[in-house]
Amino acid sequence: MHLAIASITPTAPADVDLAARYSHVRARSVALAAPLSPEDAMLQSMPDASPCKWHLAHSTWFFEQFVLGAQPGYCAIDAHWAYLFNSYYQSVGPMHARPQRGLLSRPTLAQVLDYRAQVDTRIALGFERGNFDRVSQQQIELGLQHEQQHQELLLTDLKHAFWCNPLRPAYRDDLRPTRPRVASAAGPLRWIAGAEGIVEIGAARWPQVARQFSFDQESPRHRALLAPHALAQRPVSNADYRGFIEAGGYRMPALWLSDGWTQVQAGNWAGPLYWDADGVREFTLGGMREIEPQAPVVHLSYYEADAFARWAGARLPTEVEWEQAAADLPVEGNFADDDFLHPQSDALPRTADAPRQMFGDVWEWTSSAYLPYPGFQPLAGALGEYNGKFMSGQQVLRGGSCVSPRGHLRASYRNFFPPSARWQYSGLRLARDA
Repeated sequence: MHLAIASITPTAPADVDLAARYSHVRARSVALAAPLSPEDAMLQSMPDASPCKWHLAHSTWFFEQFVLGAQPGYCAIDAHWAYLFNSYYQSVGPMHARPQRGLLSRPTLAQVLDYRAQVDTRIALGFERGNFDRVSQQQIELGLQHEQQHQELLLTDLKHAFWCNPLRPAYRDDLRPTRPRVASAAGPLRWIAGAEGIVEIGAARWPQVARQFSFDQESPRHRALLAPHALAQRPVSNADYRGFIEAGGYRMPALWLSDGWTQVQAGNWAGPLYWDADGVREFTLGGMREIEPQAPVVHLSYYEADAFARWAGARLPTEVEWEQAAADLPVEGNFADDDFLHPQSDALPRTADAPRQMFGDVWEWTSSAYLPYPGFQPLAGALGEYNGKFMSGQQVLRGGSCVSPRGHLRASYRNFFPPSARWQYSGLRLARDA
């Protein structure tokens, strides 16, 4: 599946700031692909994933289609590539079948990188000439947010592809090692009382209120009712989850939703996606590494998160509960920029009675179905396709992960995936009624 992409945009920044941001984000994507061979870049290990080469091309096609293509008299660099690198925009035109993206040996990786360079040159020229009005600047910012999401997908998809290789190759051998643990990291589970009564969540709809960037499905800001509840101070750790496995959690059908139990049996699930059978080592973007007991558990489906919560005598939080707990917290954590590319144990002493690791490390499953907020309105035209039409059969995740770009997230950010998805960096935090 995909991350949320269609967007509500804020008042556009000044041209010079946007131009610098454009260069930074675009360079980051190329840097992420730099360790890969051309063979690596065209791997597609399953229909839900896409090759690195396709991510690089699709995010470039977005700028050509929606920014450059809106300029008078613009001629496409290669008219065939709109078919190859369109994703879900049915109103734009037909597209290559998603499960067959890994068959695209042509254009080559070198040609895709050249395509990126040509589009970047044309965008830079547009900035120099002052060609981009307010609407174009908004589209560029949307394109940058979209590309940051594909940076995360590039890493998650590549990890799955490398895991499918019996050699278990590392994406990079020089990734930062696990940071030193502190005495208080992943200590005994503590509960923090949440807000109750009528609260407000969501992002204010642009342009009525000028705010930071937000996607359309985060709005409008609206009221919700919270019953008395509490959230766990930290995410569920590897050690916590190992207890579930050792207690026979994967062999207890009473813990599982019906669809989840079917998945467990069909897939022979016995632990998180990338764990070895002995539960000692796990596959990471740095290759096989020993499991850190105090780090948040990762690569769980919604079904596994829900079953663990039931086994623990708790439940998953709603997205309203999660957002209220995170609303006043700084957006700080272990992100892709920290160069671990794997969840880490909590680095700070646990001195405050506040939630920990709400942002970064692992996306946290909620019990909330991905549905429109009251008064939701998608964008007009093709850009309205990306969110609203996927509001069926998905669960909401919150908080970001260790492969999310720093500065890309906020408390109102809604990610979504089908409940069986395991290859994303997804974990959980417990909740309970008070």
